[in-house]
Amino acid sequence: MNPEPSAVDTIIDTVSAVFMVVGAVMSLGAAIGLLRFPDLMSRMHAATKPQVLGLFLLLASVGLQLRTWWVWPVLFVAWIFQVLTVPVSAHMVGRAGYRTKHLHRELLSVDELEAVVLKAADKKAAEPQDPGERPGDDHQHGSA
Repeated sequence: MNPEPSAVDTIIDTVSAVFMVVGAVMSLGAAIGLLRFPDLMSRMHAATKPQVLGLFLLLASVGLQLRTWWVWPVLFVAWIFQVLTVPVSAHMVGRAGYRTKHLHRELLSVDELEAVVLKAADKKAAEPQDPGERPGDDHQHGSA
């Protein structure tokens, strides 16, 4: 005997399928942007923005398909972890890329970080150095 699916099951399955397809397309778009965009800043944007929403949709699809309440807190924690870590990692990668000149300045519409970096470089150049320390050494003295 094959029980007929209820109307609610059909609606949940349809919403889950739409979430899964849209989430997969967004994640695929993030991957393609990561490969195709010309510089670090564009790639970083492509890798973070659609990926977080795509993951949310995929996790929601999994939660809808499992149809149990206990899985939602676990999926929510997984998504919150991504929401909290992706912007921080993108920020750090962006700053490192900026400082190591891995960007195309002509593609920037506004460069708000330039003044901060120049000020920090001038401040570091003005500081007196230890006589035994070579310029460019950024390690701290002392025992580990």
